[in-house]
Amino acid sequence: MDNLMDMEVKVLNKRASGQAFEVILSPPTPDAKVEHPFSPIRKKEMSLDEIKCKLEAAEERRKSQQSEFLKQLAEKREYKKEVIQKAVEENNNFSKLTQEKLAQKMEANKENRSARMAALSEKFKEKDKKLEEVKKNRDSMTEQGV
Repeated sequence: MDNLMDMEVKVLNKRASGQAFEVILSPPTPDAKVEHPFSPIRKKEMSLDEIKCKLEAAEERRKSQQSEFLKQLAEKREYKKEVIQKAVEENNNFSKLTQEKLAQKMEANKENRSARMAALSEKFKEKDKKLEEVKKNRDSMTEQGV
């Protein structure tokens, strides 16, 4: 490990995020042996059949992803249709219920009005009877007094 001898490490002041170091490498010496731990990766030559197989597999993956996407899209549309249909049904039910309540109130108001009108009519008939009696009494009194 000659490389460790060629390095100098300076500790810089501490920071909130941790500690900082400065690493200084010494210039390479002419007699130093350069080691390359990793050799460049050589790509294997692919045959035409392998390329075709890979392209077909990629096309299958693309079609599979597309069909999955379309399936999810159809499910979302179906869900939206169901939600809209349910909202329409609820709205129709609410409208029917409201109309029925309104019809009941109108009928009750009509019955109350009829009852009030009948009571007033009865009251007026009684007043008319009383008025007739008063007229008869007055007429009989004027006849007796004459």
